[in-house]
Amino acid sequence: MSRYTGPSWRISRRLGVSLSGTGKELARRPFAPGEHGQGRRSKLSEYGTQLREKQKLRFTYGMTERQFHNLFVRAGKIREGKVGVNFMILLERRLDNVVYRLGLATTRRQARQLVNHGHITVDGKRLDIPSYEVKPGQVISVREKSKDMQIIKDAVEAVVGRPQYVEFDADKLEGKLVRLPQREELDADLDESLIVEYYNR
Repeated sequence: MSRYTGPSWRISRRLGVSLSGTGKELARRPFAPGEHGQGRRSKLSEYGTQLREKQKLRFTYGMTERQFHNLFVRAGKIREGKVGVNFMILLERRLDNVVYRLGLATTRRQARQLVNHGHITVDGKRLDIPSYEVKPGQVISVREKSKDMQIIKDAVEAVVGRPQYVEFDADKLEGKLVRLPQREELDADLDESLIVEYYNR
């Protein structure tokens, strides 16, 4: 199954959550897309609730179903901690997500594009794999030839705040994952236990 490349705002409205993180998708039309989007919604079954939560997280990080499931299996093999929390931490460690958290891009989709096009380096080496797992302490920076890109400058200027588990130097356009995030620092609107139940059913 290939990555979804259609209208992201449509998916956001269907799931009732801002996948870009900006909230713009739901500001204008806070209802599901389609002819009956404003009608009464039927109550979701237990399976439907679990599936919806899984889709919210999968589309938030822009992953294929196979990538998402494989990462969940990896999280299940980590001995310490809860599976759901470990899974969310693994998602946060993806290179495209760290680039987004540092404020080098306004959305995860934009961050993935920067990585894919070779504008990002890890410990001085150019890396074009969005799913690369960043280790705490590794330096994420913008490639020297790409530092004048307006899209990056605009993203850095638009940042209001960054999570405490990353640090960033705006002058050098580089930062790092200082430590692994705690569950309370991640999305509070997501219930990872429903995703665990979905895959364990």
